[in-house]
Amino acid sequence: MTVSRVLLVCWAALATLSICTVVLAQAGVTWLLSIAILLVAVGKAWLITDGFMEMRHAPRLWRRLMLSWALVVATVVGLTLVLFR
Repeated sequence: MTVSRVLLVCWAALATLSICTVVLAQAGVTWLLSIAILLVAVGKAWLITDGFMEMRHAPRLWRRLMLSWALVVATVVGLTLVLFR
């Protein structure tokens, strides 16, 4: 695929995931839905990192660091939601 096509697909996926986040937020307030929203956010971070920032071609260390920060933040927020509800 060309670079512009990759960016277009990433943009469409990010728009879809953003709509998914809104739909999940409108569904109610439960810890399970909150975890689902966090997982969608991690998916969006992965798309931004690999798609728009093109880290899929970067050295492994940089790519892993960029992908892991979203997992760490989502894990901390998820544990906070579960432990302090």
